[in-house]
Amino acid sequence: MVGKRNEPHVIFVPYPSQGHINPLLQFAKRLSSKGVKATLATTKYTVKSINSPNISVEAISDGFDESGFSQAQKADVYLKSFKENGSTTLSELVTNNKNSTHPISCIVYDSFLPWALDVAKKHGIDGAAFFTNSATVCAVFAHIHYKTFSLPAKIEDNEPLLLPGLPCFYPIDVPGFIREPESYPAYLAMKMSQFSNVENADWIFDNSFQELEGEIAREVSEIWPARLIGPMVPSSYLDGRIEGDKGYGASLWEPLSEECLKWLKTKPSKSVIYISFGSMVSLTPKQMEEMTYALIDSNMSYLWVVRETEKCKLPKRFIESTNGKGLIVSWCNQLETLANQAIGCFVTHCGWNSTLEGLSLGVPMLAMPQWSDQMTDAKFIDEIWKIGVRPKLDKFGIVRKEELLFCLKEVMGGERSYEIRRNAREWKNLAKKAISGGGSSDKSINEFVNSLNLACQMKKYMK
Repeated sequence: MVGKRNEPHVIFVPYPSQGHINPLLQFAKRLSSKGVKATLATTKYTVKSINSPNISVEAISDGFDESGFSQAQKADVYLKSFKENGSTTLSELVTNNKNSTHPISCIVYDSFLPWALDVAKKHGIDGAAFFTNSATVCAVFAHIHYKTFSLPAKIEDNEPLLLPGLPCFYPIDVPGFIREPESYPAYLAMKMSQFSNVENADWIFDNSFQELEGEIAREVSEIWPARLIGPMVPSSYLDGRIEGDKGYGASLWEPLSEECLKWLKTKPSKSVIYISFGSMVSLTPKQMEEMTYALIDSNMSYLWVVRETEKCKLPKRFIESTNGKGLIVSWCNQLETLANQAIGCFVTHCGWNSTLEGLSLGVPMLAMPQWSDQMTDAKFIDEIWKIGVRPKLDKFGIVRKEELLFCLKEVMGGERSYEIRRNAREWKNLAKKAISGGGSSDKSINEFVNSLNLACQMKKYMK
């Protein structure tokens, strides 16, 4: 083992939510497959949910070790505590590994946790920021942080917003934190803090790929020089180069895969509407009602993920009235579901991970963003990549039954369905090409690995 002492060892520090753990853990697996020792350092509350071959798992503290964020209840309280306790325990982890067979070479940290870079610099090791949003969303926040663009004091509904190097945005297209900064001040502060010390990072990574957003990334490279290394989706659904990599290896919920897959086997190809709004989004009772009526009137089969806490919003007797047309579950394995031949449409909240999964698996989408960066992702799904449609909101911010029904029919078999399916196939192929050997993302990952190996060799000869 002594002979392996100078091999690189990278610690990955995610923000402890499903949508942030998954891509960082996937990046860890990519590096591990290339000979790098990879360790995921996550909070004591989430550490038990990680189970991935070849990836070590270590616990650090956010100060709320029993139940994490739900114990803190307030975002600002949680973030302050995580910074204080996380800095201390991460630093201890680096120190404890200093004289081991694999001392830590680099900390790859979720950009939501800029204090992890300070820990890296304190110990004289590299720090790499990992951004989990699209390159476009990161570019928007970067422009605001570096004051290369200023939002007007009041954003009018029909007034276009012209940001350098980006498509024309309207207020409905920009992240909700920007359009209504007073709505989630703690989260807006966290978004902006991503750039507080990023200029000191040795590497900046983003979960996207050149063919998808390379031009946008180049336009902001002077203020945000990110390398696109995505999509961070399990290898079995893309290039297949990581053996047995069929899932992320982290689940904060128990998926109901068998029930879903058994039901899907009874359905014809591309006949099922898959609906999921992720782990955090909560629809209003009115929006849930409009969705149920649209599904009933569509007479199409559907698989709808409704969390237990949300089921009370469904109209009475709706579940019983599905007559085999629908299946409602509290959770399921989204990748397995999207990859199933029965799925014809993905109704999504447009979180970036879900967007990349749908795109990587070539599934047409119906975009129903609810907050934050989802608004921007929805614009690209509909207008830029043309792999889905985005329903129109009424004056109360609700997508009505008639609009939902029209859009569902459009994606499943309407005038735009051929173009949407063709584009979805093309983007699926481009995603696979990017992460495969010699692809744009693979090259960027190899450059990082080569740099880590070189640094380790230099340390060896300096002794």
